[in-house]
Amino acid sequence: MPRRKPAFSLLALTRAYQRNLRALARATRAAPLARVKQKPPAAAPRTVAARGTAAAARAPASRGLWKSGVAPGPAGARRFHLYLPPGPPLRPGQTLPLLVMLHGCDQTGRDLADLSRMQRLAARERFLVLYPEQERLANAHGCWNWFERRSGKADAEAATLLAAVDLVARRHPVDLGRVAVAGLSAGASMAALMAARYPHRFCAVAMHSGVAPGAADSAATALAAMHGRRDAHLPEPAGVPGAPGAAAAAALQGGAGLGAPLAPLAAGGAALARHLPPLLVVHGDADRVVSLRNAETTAQAWAQALGARPGAPRVVRRGQRHATRVTEYRTRGRAVVVLREVQGLGHAWSGGTARKPYSDPDGPDASALIWAFVARQWGS
Repeated sequence: MPRRKPAFSLLALTRAYQRNLRALARATRAAPLARVKQKPPAAAPRTVAARGTAAAARAPASRGLWKSGVAPGPAGARRFHLYLPPGPPLRPGQTLPLLVMLHGCDQTGRDLADLSRMQRLAARERFLVLYPEQERLANAHGCWNWFERRSGKADAEAATLLAAVDLVARRHPVDLGRVAVAGLSAGASMAALMAARYPHRFCAVAMHSGVAPGAADSAATALAAMHGRRDAHLPEPAGVPGAPGAAAAAALQGGAGLGAPLAPLAAGGAALARHLPPLLVVHGDADRVVSLRNAETTAQAWAQALGARPGAPRVVRRGQRHATRVTEYRTRGRAVVVLREVQGLGHAWSGGTARKPYSDPDGPDASALIWAFVARQWGS
């Protein structure tokens, strides 16, 4: 989430959060995964042409290949790392699903890969994983600018991330009908924004410890949103005539290869309700950085837009891992929103790698939960 910067003060943030960020910064510098060498930042906005893929690197304890590149978009250029699963050669015309994973503040895409180990599931289940990276020129602490909607920066970054998806799809066998997006913390907030702005482009979205979409529109309102003092307001789809970013989205579809064009949408929330993808929310009830209320308001707002009703909560526990309070919101017999409140989990990836910042190995495996949820939408 946003840290201290000239735009607004974070003096009210807890000392625990500050300690976590310092620890995370130290861990980032010492991360074992190879990093792509960064070029000096160009003046914004940048229009760097996509580079060819870098030499492949293997992720720990998984097979397959890593490839890296750069995608240009309305917010400038963003680097990315793509995991390609192993397996026999694909038949002509055969494609694979894609999961987009968005990191939190003071992380990189490689850090989230090391933390979540989503590529292990991708190797076994055979899907691609895309880890985009925020530029420090765009945010000094590597946070996705999910809260900068008033200035247009948030929507520009969402469009740029979507452009990265399409660049990858032009180079690799991606099934654009089976693309999902997930994120941690600031990445979770951006994932929800992307799914709300481009609902036709994603079959599922997963938020882990994120702020409710639309709860902030500037840096000045982000802190209150993190503390759960602002309500969710689902953004309009980019295809709504007259909506913010509609012209940019139309231009991108025509010139930046954003895949199949968006279906016509009527103005207003009803159109959004018809096209929102299913949502999974994972949040710890001991999170002192991002209030649990964000998880609850996100699930309720998303479900209301989809016309779904909550079922009776149930408590699930596997072995010695933290118990989880699960609430499913259903419509027409289908769970379209699932809220998982993990008991005793702080601001950390549930079931993540041991001894890593923002990771709690004692929680239920969030990567497996996300995969299971997304796979149902993929029809796997």
